[in-house]
Amino acid sequence: MTYQTLHVEKQGAVDWLTLNRPEALNSINLTMVTELRDYFGKLQEDDSVRIVVMRGAGKAFCAGLDIKDAVDRREQQQPGPFGAGMGLQGYLAEVYVRMRRCPQPIVSLVQGAACGGGFSFVMASDIRIAGQSARMNAAYIRIGLSACDMGASYFLPRLVGTSIASELMLTGRFIHAPRALACGLVSEVVPDDELAQAAQSYVQDMLRASPMGLRLTKDGLNMAIDAGSLEAAMAIENRNQRMCASTRDAAEGMRAFIEKREPAYTGS
Repeated sequence: MTYQTLHVEKQGAVDWLTLNRPEALNSINLTMVTELRDYFGKLQEDDSVRIVVMRGAGKAFCAGLDIKDAVDRREQQQPGPFGAGMGLQGYLAEVYVRMRRCPQPIVSLVQGAACGGGFSFVMASDIRIAGQSARMNAAYIRIGLSACDMGASYFLPRLVGTSIASELMLTGRFIHAPRALACGLVSEVVPDDELAQAAQSYVQDMLRASPMGLRLTKDGLNMAIDAGSLEAAMAIENRNQRMCASTRDAAEGMRAFIEKREPAYTGS
């Protein structure tokens, strides 16, 4: 599929995914939704990609839904997607499900505005790095909607706790980079022009993991967040660790540790 609103640059086993509507602050239109669904959906079957770095072109990460486009489509009575019976609502929501379902860790680089659905892109990522200009909010409540949208009510309390999540979602206030760092929403804050450089250290550390070990760590974290008990979480850990331990990469990793060298993983 040739993308109109996304740019994907492949650097070895890393995809640098750029939301590419800078003239509209990378706001989300129907074309972008379709393309993101395609991109993240295909990752489940693509073992050549080990990590995704997600960012926005221009001065914003993503300003959220392109409201003008959505209103124009409604007024012109243009047919929308079925979206599991929920129209555009369900069609877009599936993007966040696919982000969490894909086995590749996602690193988001946030500069400028990340609002509404754009904020949810950030929250659905695995590692978040903010530029100094970053400002994020659950914008839905400011336009007559509920702030419980696009996974925000699921992601945000788990990331920052119920109290801060309630404040942000009930008011629609922006959280800026310094506070996002203080409450653990992002891993670090750097100047905007150093975001790509900052991402490299995380990428390189993750590439030192075995391919299966990296995938099953994301899988285990996803499961453990909603595990009903310690025993349930450990059952997933035990399963995943048994799978990893049976690979050639695990044997190579242990040999490399003993020999004090970098492991040469093959993905087998």
